[in-house]
Amino acid sequence: MDSPEISAAYDAVRSDKDATNWMLVADIPGTKKIGLSKTGTGGLAELVSELDDGQVQYAYVRQEYANDSESTRVKFALIIWIGENTKIMRKARVSIESGEVKKVLSHHSIQVDASDKSDLDEKDIIMRLRKAGGADYNGGRG
Repeated sequence: MDSPEISAAYDAVRSDKDATNWMLVADIPGTKKIGLSKTGTGGLAELVSELDDGQVQYAYVRQEYANDSESTRVKFALIIWIGENTKIMRKARVSIESGEVKKVLSHHSIQVDASDKSDLDEKDIIMRLRKAGGADYNGGRG
């Protein structure tokens, strides 16, 4: 989990100067280790399209949203994806493994545990980020 590729991708997602706004960490085939799988610039929708129903994957995403009519906020979400077709023994490793992932992908406002792509609706994620962010300049309208 502690690799230069993951650190570089994490820094890129967090940087306002880099277009990369998500990263995906997953099993390295043939090992019991996880590593950087993909990165992208297409936001949450693109990230969701890369999730595999037969895998455990960890995603880190930068989400920008309107704070009010004149400003925007940037927040980060950690997504723990356990696809519905993931093998039971693989699912069993998630509780320990996710602790290691959270140490590396440490700066996030919310954690989203998901097993279905409908769990990752952008409006719902933004609403949760707003609530986690403290002041709500949108009058509770999400």
